[in-house]
Amino acid sequence: MNLYLDLFLTFAKVGACTFGGGYAMLPILQREVVEKKGWATDEELTDYYAIGQCTPGVIAVNTATFIGHKLKGIPGGILTTLGVVFPSIVIITVIAAFLQSFADNPLVIHAFNGIRACVCVLIFNAVLKLRKSTVIDLPTMVIFIAVFLLSALLGLSPAVLVLVCGVIGLALKLMAEKRGGGVK
Repeated sequence: MNLYLDLFLTFAKVGACTFGGGYAMLPILQREVVEKKGWATDEELTDYYAIGQCTPGVIAVNTATFIGHKLKGIPGGILTTLGVVFPSIVIITVIAAFLQSFADNPLVIHAFNGIRACVCVLIFNAVLKLRKSTVIDLPTMVIFIAVFLLSALLGLSPAVLVLVCGVIGLALKLMAEKRGGGVK
């Protein structure tokens, strides 16, 4: 299949299956982009996702754009962006036309409660998968725990946390090089 069409359709599929926002997209992206297509590694996906949190816009769209750009430059970035938002535009348009008539229906309310619970599990599973390739030694474990606690207890901005951790990662790399060791 033409790679451009494949990019659009794959990200349209991701966009259609993403309920609950950008975080819910992570397990779907990991399966489609890393496991099925091999367009990125787990480490690259984690990097794109982290940068997507720091840049203006929606995390899911930013991440899709980065992956498309990696594969096919600007046209690839545009197609993945269009692909990931296309299902949402269609779904939102349809829902907006009918929402007022069924928003208070108990069946709809319970269905959304079930969807939210499912999304939490999907996010948790994605975190577990990405942790295996990200938390690789004691320094990354300390960073992981510190960021988790700072985020959970203080509600710090993801952008601030990612930037601080990037600086810490660079510092660790420079210290390892000075000692003659090799942090990769």
